This record gives sequence, structure tokens and C-alpha cells, in this order.
Amino acid sequence: MSNPNHPLFNSILLGELELPNRIIMASMTRARTDNLGMVPNALQEQYYAQRASAGLILTEGTWPSRESVGFINVPGLYTQEQADGWRRVTDAVHKAGGRIFVQLGHTGSSSHPDLLDGAPPLAPSAINPGLKAFTPSGFKDTVTPRAMDVSDIARTVEDYAKATLLAQTAGFDGVELHGINTFLIPTFLYENLNRRTDNYGGSAENRARIVLEIVDAMVGTWTSGRVGIKLSPALTGVGNFVADRETLATFEYLVGQLSKRHLAYLQLMNPVNDLAGTHLEVLGQDVTKHFRALYAGSLIANGGYTFETGNALIRNGFADAIAFAAPFISNPDLVERFRGNLELSLSDRDTYYGGGAAGYIDYPVAAEPLGTR
Repeated sequence: MSNPNHPLFNSILLGELELPNRIIMASMTRARTDNLGMVPNALQEQYYAQRASAGLILTEGTWPSRESVGFINVPGLYTQEQADGWRRVTDAVHKAGGRIFVQLGHTGSSSHPDLLDGAPPLAPSAINPGLKAFTPSGFKDTVTPRAMDVSDIARTVEDYAKATLLAQTAGFDGVELHGINTFLIPTFLYENLNRRTDNYGGSAENRARIVLEIVDAMVGTWTSGRVGIKLSPALTGVGNFVADRETLATFEYLVGQLSKRHLAYLQLMNPVNDLAGTHLEVLGQDVTKHFRALYAGSLIANGGYTFETGNALIRNGFADAIAFAAPFISNPDLVERFRGNLELSLSDRDTYYGGGAAGYIDYPVAAEPLGTR
């Protein structure tokens, strides 16, 4: 039965997948994959299964290839061993009644040679992103990456297709392309980081080309209704990721092209800083409001929403579902807490990235309701 006041509780069809509610668990790096093979472990089985009441779980960012690695203790999906590890996770989630997509992401220039057996990171152009990389010996300044040639680009596209195939064997319900923040895809979309003069730079169409090639390769390996994508068009002022006059037009072109592909969804991330006085000021704090008219499919809004503000955004037609991140860390039963008007537990930020069970699988479920919705 539909709930007009609290549409977060309403079911929705995202591509080929029916969700019982519109409360999405956003992707969050938790750095618990502490083995050389980057294989998901028993802790991750329990962590994701605990949160299976979410309408859809999106995994932590997961490497589609060895050369895409950009942090320590993060899982991959480019070997059969990794797929087998993920199979145990997906089986646990499905047994608990949940649905789960894997998020696939290439770090690009934000990685470091210490994470790549000494090789330089890859990027559209040889421009240092001006960030810090999380290496085995701590945070280090990023370096000047190697500019990708067309064979590197073709191999990267194929790596995503191979990872998508492995996702199917691993039992996932779908895949999400990681296109946010300071990873490889945004470096192609920002003119100051993409100085290419070939078919992958110089215009909105060319800057977006690799994104669409990856999406098409993933769709060709599975189906469009099993593929989603996450973008952060409001990103600016983070290292050398600075929006210029062409940035918004590039994202608008890309979103328009994605709209034609009938994907499971497009997820858009809100700004992480103040956009006033920037070329992205028009986006405001609710990015889906700007892109709603450009995208015909399902939109997921991500970034800073509460139960009340998320419901309002859906009621007003600017999004179809809401992704919650931090609340899911300390509230494995977030859906039930929302439904029962229960107080949310606070999380321990010191255990966000790395460690064992503490701050990962030891958050309790709620006991007593404060009222009813």
C-alpha cells in the first residue's frame, strides 16, 4: 500500500529490480579487506547482511582491475577468488531478504605508485590532482600520473566489462559505475585535468566519451536494467578538481546521453562544500532538482538527507529514492528505525576506515519505538 506522506517506504522498480522501499544504503569505504588478494571476508558477510532491510545495498567502491587500486584494504572484483568471496556476501544478503549492487570504481590519478607496485597512476593527462593517497605507509602526496593512450582507455573499458561479468557470477543483483569525487571518471570530465586533443578531450562530447563507452560495455555484458551510475556534478574546490565554465555543460551532456540508455538509475551526489561564487552555484544543495528535467529514468539523491528531507524530495518529484551513508554505519536497522520513529545511534568516526569488528558489525539494533509513523 502506498504511503503518500512517507514515500521512502513505498516500493519501486529500479530497472529490473523491485525494491520494497526507497531507502538506499550508499557506498562507503570501510577498509576491512585485510588480505593480499583483496578478497571480501567474513566480517563483510555479516556487515552487509545486517543491513539487508535497505531497499538496495550498494557496496563499498570495488576495484575492477589491479591498476585501478587506490586505497589499502579495499576489495576487488577482477579475480575469481574475489568473486567467490563476494558470492558469500551476496548469499548472506539474499538469505536475509536483501538486494545488493556492487560499485565498481577506478581511482585514476588519486592513487599512488606505492599501491601500484611502483607504476604511476593513470589519468587522461599528466596532471597531478593535488591530493593525498592512503598508502600502506600512511597518507602521501599524489604524484604526476601517466597520461593514458588509447590502448589504456580500451583496456580500462574492457576491465569494467570483465568485472561486470564477474559480478554476475558473484551473485550481485546489479552493478554501479563509480563516477564521483576524485576518481578516474571525473578527471576526464574536468577540463583543467583533461587536456587531451584526441577523441577523449576538448569538448563535452569527447570528455564524456569514456564514461559512455564504459556504461555501454557494462550494459552489453549484462542488461541496462542491471546497471546504475553515480556522478558528483557539484564537485569543485577539492585539490585540483575545480569546475570551470564548461564543467556543468559537460555533466548536462553526459546526463542527457545516459537518459537514452534506460539504466536502472542515475545517482547524483550533493556538493561537499559551498558552491556560492563558483561555476556550479546554480546546482544549489539538492543536485537532482537541476537534473530532473534532463533525465527520464529513476534518480537517486545522495548527500546529507534525513528521513524528513528525503521524503520531501521524493514527494516533490525531484528524486525517486534516497541514499543514506553515515546513518547506516551505526544503524544496521535504519529502515526499521525510520519506520518506528526510533532514535538513531551515533557512530564512532575513529572506526570508519579500517580495524576489525569494532565499529563495523557491533552496532546493536534498536529495542523500543518512540512512536509510530
